[in-house]
Amino acid sequence: MLADSPAFSGFAVNDLAAARRFYEETLGVRVDDVPGTTELMRLHLGNGTEVLVYAKPDHTPATYTVLNFPVPDIEQAVDGLAARGVQFLRYENPPTDEKGIMRAGGPLIAWFTDPAGNVLSVLQDG
Repeated sequence: MLADSPAFSGFAVNDLAAARRFYEETLGVRVDDVPGTTELMRLHLGNGTEVLVYAKPDHTPATYTVLNFPVPDIEQAVDGLAARGVQFLRYENPPTDEKGIMRAGGPLIAWFTDPAGNVLSVLQDG
């Protein structure tokens, strides 16, 4: 029934203006407004993927990763984002190194948060 639906994902933030600055200026994502409202914006990602971001004043960040960004070189991505002020999360389990990269099996991955506390990641593709 929904197999051919152009589905998309979405998540909440507590401050849409701060989120927009972060996604546009820090991450370099193309962002636009959703016509007819000031409480929604769209992130335009690779391959035509869109993610809806909406304002929710009582927002509580999820305790899981809400958005993953596959990258060809995680070292380059982490270094570039760190130079833009992104702080990577450190975990004991799974263990992350001094840069915040998890190298203990599976894809190389590093987690960080947006201004609303939502967990995002970059992960090495391939």
